Amino acid sequence: MIEYFTQLVEVAKKKGPRKLIVAAAEDDVVLEAVKMAVDQKIIEPVLVGNEPEIKKIASQLNMEVPWPIIHQPDPTVSPKVAVEEIRNGKAEIIMKGLVGTPILLKAVLDKEKGLAKSKVLSHVGLIGTSTYRKLMIMTDGGMVPAPTLDEKIEILKNAIIVARALGVSPIKVAVCSSVETVSIKVVSTMDAAILAKMGDRKQFGKDVIIDGPLAMDNAVNKHAAEHKGIISEVAGDADVLLMPNIESGNIFYKALVYLGNCNAETAGIVLGAKVPVIVPSRSDTAESKLNAIAASVLIAGI
Repeated sequence: MIEYFTQLVEVAKKKGPRKLIVAAAEDDVVLEAVKMAVDQKIIEPVLVGNEPEIKKIASQLNMEVPWPIIHQPDPTVSPKVAVEEIRNGKAEIIMKGLVGTPILLKAVLDKEKGLAKSKVLSHVGLIGTSTYRKLMIMTDGGMVPAPTLDEKIEILKNAIIVARALGVSPIKVAVCSSVETVSIKVVSTMDAAILAKMGDRKQFGKDVIIDGPLAMDNAVNKHAAEHKGIISEVAGDADVLLMPNIESGNIFYKALVYLGNCNAETAGIVLGAKVPVIVPSRSDTAESKLNAIAASVLIAGI
């Protein structure tokens, strides 16, 4: 089981190199992350974008760019080019560079020329902290604003793919809400109760244990769970945190990074397409982007 990002990169070395394509690659931090991943021998990159600008940025970073570059000066067109390369079997992972996420996802989701696979695309965040003994898998903090129960089922399936790629077994899923009791007035608690029963029936696999609703303290702190009288295999030891909506997931994710004082490291990928989609925030570090690349290397081909 992979418990730290350093382990993640080491395992990715054994799985790689995978072919990664960057849409609108004229971005300094993205180029840094790509170089780091190449140095680790986990990817073979192809860059799509404004070739003179890419080489200019690389020169400013004292980097060489010996990788293939597909010249496309229009960043709104670069995602379409990258998607077409994947459809032609020339890449296995797509990564966003200096282009808006909606533009990239529009190309990915194009019904005729895109990479759509499942009913729902969802964001899966990996979080490593000094205060939790393993990587947390948190979803969905970036794609589905107010997921229905059907959408939560698909979101959870995507997160389970990541958990299995990390070697987690059994996979302990906490379906999070504001409280740990079921209330018909709080829809997320009702959804959680249904998902937990589906877990009891092994509808997500024999290796998946689901409990919910669980408030966040009960999901990640065994003492808090015991204090409230919660007896659960998941409470205090969750691998996957399924959030009730995009706001709670996004706030949790960023609060750990910027306010948690827990040395949080992160990685984020989007699943549900034919290949992993890396849509990093502009504020993400090169290390965070490297982590996302490493996670995608493990998932590509699954």
